[in-house]
Amino acid sequence: MTTGAPTSPSSARPRRSRLRRYLPLGLAAWLVLEIWLLSLVAGAAGGLTVFLLLLAGIVLGAVVIKRAGRRAFQNLNDALQRGDAPSARRGGNGLMMLGGLLLIIPGMLSDVAGLLLLLSPVQRAVGRLTERTVERRLRAAAPGTLGDAFRQVRVHRPDGKVVAGEVIREDEPGGASHDPRPPLTR
Repeated sequence: MTTGAPTSPSSARPRRSRLRRYLPLGLAAWLVLEIWLLSLVAGAAGGLTVFLLLLAGIVLGAVVIKRAGRRAFQNLNDALQRGDAPSARRGGNGLMMLGGLLLIIPGMLSDVAGLLLLLSPVQRAVGRLTERTVERRLRAAAPGTLGDAFRQVRVHRPDGKVVAGEVIREDEPGGASHDPRPPLTR
């Protein structure tokens, strides 16, 4: 005999976010559109032209990624030599690498998006939009700093307490540990 109302397994699960719900549908639609555009271009210009376009996209994307990686490494090296903290605001290397990656992915839409991300006004606009979105989400998620958010996640773990302690390795070469302190538990 039960005293409470039965709960279904679906009522205990949290709701899926919008992104997790619509991302697979968006990816499937993008894939179908890419294949349709490739077949449309192949019908109009021929299969060899499509192959050469895809090959050119792969080569151009690899060159862009290599160049952006070199520039990012050079910026990091210069900042470390000056003693400054490396800044993500100098250069648009992340968006340039994303543009190169989109060029490498076979398809016409991804190539157009990759080429657009190589333009500096588009990089600035996307960078500002991304920065605003991330800041807004961080403010809405938890007041305070990012470190506070990480600390809150650690404290509110559902699987139990966080116990302070140390790890003592007994598999060190030479037998027992060199630490004179006894282990926390036996």
